[in-house]
Order: sequence, then structure tokens, then C-alpha cells
Amino acid sequence: MQIVSIAVSKKKGTTKTPVEETFISKDHGLEGDAHAGPWHRQVSLLAAESIAEAKSRGLDVGFGDFAENIATVGVDWKTLPVGTRVRLGEQVVIEITQIGKECHNRCAIYYKAGDCIMPREGVFARVLAEGRIKCGDPIEFIEKK
Repeated sequence: MQIVSIAVSKKKGTTKTPVEETFISKDHGLEGDAHAGPWHRQVSLLAAESIAEAKSRGLDVGFGDFAENIATVGVDWKTLPVGTRVRLGEQVVIEITQIGKECHNRCAIYYKAGDCIMPREGVFARVLAEGRIKCGDPIEFIEKK
């Protein structure tokens, strides 16, 4: 289980731009990301396997195109219960707060990709412990509820 992509965006409702590493602040989220802030969806996560599946269906998508902050391999995020705590890299600890989301209207992501899998497969978390993460960092479950 590891991080394969990290992405940020300046505006909500848009695709994110991949970066090699970033700082994640406690009770805030990824440095420079529009979704960071004092709420329950500070970090968004998506399985790289889900992105690959969307590509296999003919969608022209890559990392960041579904507005996910972190894409991973080896974790089926949508099956983990709310409250699960996860370590990203050596320092960052997050707690899953929401699985999926409701989209009220079709955003730029839907129009670019032709579909958006975040409402079905994305997971959101709040940051309990801050630090730096980079692509290739390991992922470890601390506590599964």
C-alpha cells in the first residue's frame, strides 16, 4: 500500500495538478489546496485502481482528474469504515470521515472526464497529525473501526 500521486488545485470543482510532495497541516489539509480548511473533508483519497478502471472504459483521465488529493495502490478506500485511522508516510495521520459524496450538479471534472467516480469511490478524511508526504510513501492502517 503506497501513495502514487499527490495533487492540489487552487479552485474547487476543477481537476488537480499533480505534485511530487507536499505538507499536510493538522486540522487543515494539503498546503495550497482549495479543499483544505476547518471541515471534515480536508483530504480526498482515491484508489489508482479505480482511475485505471475508468481509463479502461475509454475515459481520458489521469491522476488529479477526479479532484483527488491522494491516489494510492493497494487500498480499497470505499470499503473502509468511517473512523478508520491511516498513516501516510512517516508522520501524517488521517481519519476517514466520509465515503463518497453527493454531487449537486455536473462540475468541470464530469465534463472533462465524461464521468466522475469520486461520488461513488472517493473517500474523505480529516488530518490528525501533520507532516510531509511524497509519492512512493507507504500507507499503514493504525486503527480500523
